[in-house]
Amino acid sequence: MSETTESLRKKIDLANELQSVVRTMKALAASSIGQYEKSVSALSDYYRTVEMGLEVCFREIEPAFPSEQTGQKNAGSGSISAVVFGSDQGLVGQFNDIVADYAVKKMAALPGKPRVWAVGERVYSRLADADLPPIGLFTVPNSVKAITPLIGQILVESEKLRSLDENSELYLFYNRHKTRATYEPVSQRLLPLDETWRRDLAKLPWPTRNLPEVMGDSTETLRALIREYLFVSLFRACAESLASENASRLAAMQHADKNIDELLEDFRGSFYRLRQSGIDEELFEVIAGFEALSRSRSPG
Repeated sequence: MSETTESLRKKIDLANELQSVVRTMKALAASSIGQYEKSVSALSDYYRTVEMGLEVCFREIEPAFPSEQTGQKNAGSGSISAVVFGSDQGLVGQFNDIVADYAVKKMAALPGKPRVWAVGERVYSRLADADLPPIGLFTVPNSVKAITPLIGQILVESEKLRSLDENSELYLFYNRHKTRATYEPVSQRLLPLDETWRRDLAKLPWPTRNLPEVMGDSTETLRALIREYLFVSLFRACAESLASENASRLAAMQHADKNIDELLEDFRGSFYRLRQSGIDEELFEVIAGFEALSRSRSPG
């Protein structure tokens, strides 16, 4: 089917509109990356504060926390649960495939079949397709402020499982943001607390000469700090995942923008060639008509 100047003009207009949408999405993704990067950076100081509190408790309390130590000794004997962070929306390239494939591979090496919660409909579908159907689905936060309620829901669900099995293990799987447009899948075991990490933390030198001490019930203080540690770890994982999601979307939109530019160049080239061809035909007809008229008027 041959193109006409009118059909090409419509295609050019549609491509321009699509490019406008793509560039808006690029701007939103770039802006979102910034806010999640800032939240991760701001969280670092608080995370270090929590670690310092745990450091003091681990020094004063031996064994540090009976249930965690028991879980460490019996690693592999308890149930396993995991949280996989993905996306609700599309146009994110291989973002969900990468984290889902990584999580499935890692969990295949663990004993038994883990109970999985998915954060995001897209990664939920990927896990279900991989014969690892999640037991729960959480909505992906659309801002930094919305992360806290999500973490609260995850902690409530994980606590229900640990109330039934103190030896249960909790893993996180998410994409960690590296640069403006790159990320990598990572995992973290939150519970039981890693024994090596606990010992190394207790050995760290205190940054000042004023050595702290735990006031009140040491066990309760430790429990409170562990809850904060879990909250901060989950918050950071979610923020990293959101930054990675927008980085993937930014890369996808940049690729789409480039493709639209090339398509527009082809459309415009075809449009100008077709228009020039039409002009040439009209000129040829005018010249041919003029020559025919001239011959008919010339004396025989």
